This record gives sequence, structure tokens and C-alpha cells, in this order.
Amino acid sequence: MTTQTLPEAQAASATISPAVDVRLLGVRKAYGDVVAVDGVDLEIEAGEFFTLLGPSGSGKTTTLRLIAGFERPDSGRIELSGVDVTGRAPYERDVNTVFQDYALFPHMTVADNVAYGLRVKGVPRAERRRRVEQILQVARLPNVADRKPIQLSGGQRQRIALARALVNAPKVLLLDEPLGALDLKLRQEMQIELKRIQREVSEVGITFVYVTHDQEEALTMSDRLAVFNEGRIEQLGTPAEVYEHPATEFVAGFVGISNVLERDGRRFTVRPEKVQMHFGANDGGEPGRIRDVVYVGMFTRYVVELDSGGELTVVRQNLETSSADALESRGRRVRLEWRPEHTFDMERPGGHE
Repeated sequence: MTTQTLPEAQAASATISPAVDVRLLGVRKAYGDVVAVDGVDLEIEAGEFFTLLGPSGSGKTTTLRLIAGFERPDSGRIELSGVDVTGRAPYERDVNTVFQDYALFPHMTVADNVAYGLRVKGVPRAERRRRVEQILQVARLPNVADRKPIQLSGGQRQRIALARALVNAPKVLLLDEPLGALDLKLRQEMQIELKRIQREVSEVGITFVYVTHDQEEALTMSDRLAVFNEGRIEQLGTPAEVYEHPATEFVAGFVGISNVLERDGRRFTVRPEKVQMHFGANDGGEPGRIRDVVYVGMFTRYVVELDSGGELTVVRQNLETSSADALESRGRRVRLEWRPEHTFDMERPGGHE
């Protein structure tokens, strides 16, 4: 049986909803005439990996900075674990932030970098050493404690920056495009590592709030995500919900590749991988001609001009197709088919029949 200390009991009683670590209520932030965040309402549940996704200037990074306390909202309220922190300074909030720039101290060893926040808090040396060793194990970097940051790779330095934030056991960890400076291969590897680390520390109740403009990152790592556009949330849901059932035309076009067609005055979209392409001019489907072919290794992207007007992008896996076979299909006649439930109707609320 577990008993709470008095401060723990007080914190629990002050929490409006113990399942919510971050709550934004009508938050607005403007810079002169530019409204960066426009009346955002948002709840992020305890322990989840939540992503703020959107193009540059959509308001996602400003929202993160408002949660961190680096910016103050013009109106609205920000709560952490049910406590109103709208007017509190960053150091008064139980959050830590990891930036794209690792911001490691070059003259310090890895161990000293990771332990820096604990030393500022006055944690005893033996406890600091124990916690640093523990978090370096989680980051899978147990043998680099005595090295300097310059002796590490970009991926290792990013994990050290992450370990430095996690060692303080914040209630909320904020990540501002932390993988943006890495090359594609390393970024993909770090996506897996970051999600693994999040799962390992989830038992201590750390909530991850991640900012990115990369749809693949958002779909790969998130438990839920919010798609931002012009300071507002266009859609909030799981990756599958947002991708399979986009709520607006913007979401349909921004998250992944989306084809837009107009037939009988009705505009709709269909995802490229949902379209079946058959060679030849048999009856059925939408007839057309392959205008362009892009070979991408594991799959090929075909751009098809339709006889009835418009064009569709189709994606096919290269299970038994070579690059020569794919490229030689340019100019061939095809017909395209897809299932009605895989379309998003832009004229209907909710988008689907």
C-alpha cells in the first residue's frame, strides 16, 4: 500500500483532472498584427506522446513556448496538472525543453552535462551520479560519461541533450523539432530511439509534447497529434484518424499526399496508396495515361492524367518491378479504381459518405 506525503496529497487535490497534464483554454498570442495562436483549446493526457504538427508559421512552436513559459499569452489560461501556470516563469513550471540545437556545454564531460540541472537544484553528489548512470543506460550511452560532446556523433549528442532533460524527471518534456538538424537516415533511427525512450520513462509519468513540420515523424511517433494552421487547430486525433479521416481540406493536403478531383460539381480526395492501377483500357474505373513516373526504391509514384480531366498520383510497391519496368510505363494507358469509403468529400461535414 502506498501513502502520500502532505505535499503529494495537496497536489492531487488541486488537480482538476489527474489524467490531463497540459490544458490550454482559449489561449491567444499575437505579435503586432500577426496572430500566432488564435484561441486554442487543447488537452494533453498524462504520459502520452503528443505532437503539434503544422507548416512554418502555423503557431505550433509558439504554442510550445507558451507551455514552457518563454512567452506569455495575451489571453486565455495554461494549466499543468490542473494548476494555473499562466503567469509563472519557466523555472517555476515542472517542464524541461529540448531544442534542435543540442546546447551542450563543450568544456564539460557528458556526465557533467547531464548532471548540470541536478547540481543547480542541489541534489547530493552520490544521488546525481546514480541518476546520471541510470538515464545514460536508458539513452543507451553508458560508456560515454567521461567524453566531451565534440567526441560524439550528432545522434549521440541529441540523446545526451534528451538525457539531460529527462534526468530532472519533469512532469512534461517539450521537444522543439529536436531531430531537424540530423540527416534522413539518422533522423529515422532517432525517431525509433525517441519513442523507445518515451515508453521506458512512461512509468514515471513523463508526458512528451513534440513539435514538428514533418508528417512522417508525427505519424510514426505520436499517440495523438494536433494539426495546426494559421494559429488554429484544424484537427486533433490519433495518427490513423488524422490520416484516414481528415477533417478539413487543409489536413487532407498537408498530412501525406492527397489527390483532389472534381466530378459532377463534387470535390473529393483519395490517398495515392488507396488507388488501384490496372494497365490497359478495359471498362470500369477512371481511364487515363501515365504522364510521369518517379522511382523511389521500395515504391514507384505514378502521375496519371485522366481522360475526364484532372490527374491522380498513384503509389505502387515494387514487389516484382524493376526501375526499368517502372520508367518504361510512362505514356501507357491505365484505368484507376478505388473504394468509395476511401474518399474524402470536401463538400460534406466530416468528409465521408
